Amino acid sequence: MIKHIVVWRLRESAHGNDKRTNALLIKEKLEALRDKIPGLLKIEVGIDFSATESSADIALYSEFVSREALDAYQTHPAHKAIMPFVGEARTERRMVDYEM
Repeated sequence: MIKHIVVWRLRESAHGNDKRTNALLIKEKLEALRDKIPGLLKIEVGIDFSATESSADIALYSEFVSREALDAYQTHPAHKAIMPFVGEARTERRMVDYEM
């Protein structure tokens, strides 16, 4: 099993929205991928409430059956359609992929 974790820091405003609105929209868009991508076992998106200097604004936790399934997710049209929205809203992205 592959675990894919991504955290983002968001701009104060983008797409005509404030940071909180964009975080909610990103959560909605990512969670809508559930049951649409083969090999995606679990997807969970959380919005930070601590708002500390060292925290990110939003986190994605997902699980895949294999590395190949993760690769397919990265290029899947439904995932690629979300990327421009997230890209414009974020200032920073960090990720980690690991195998269990």
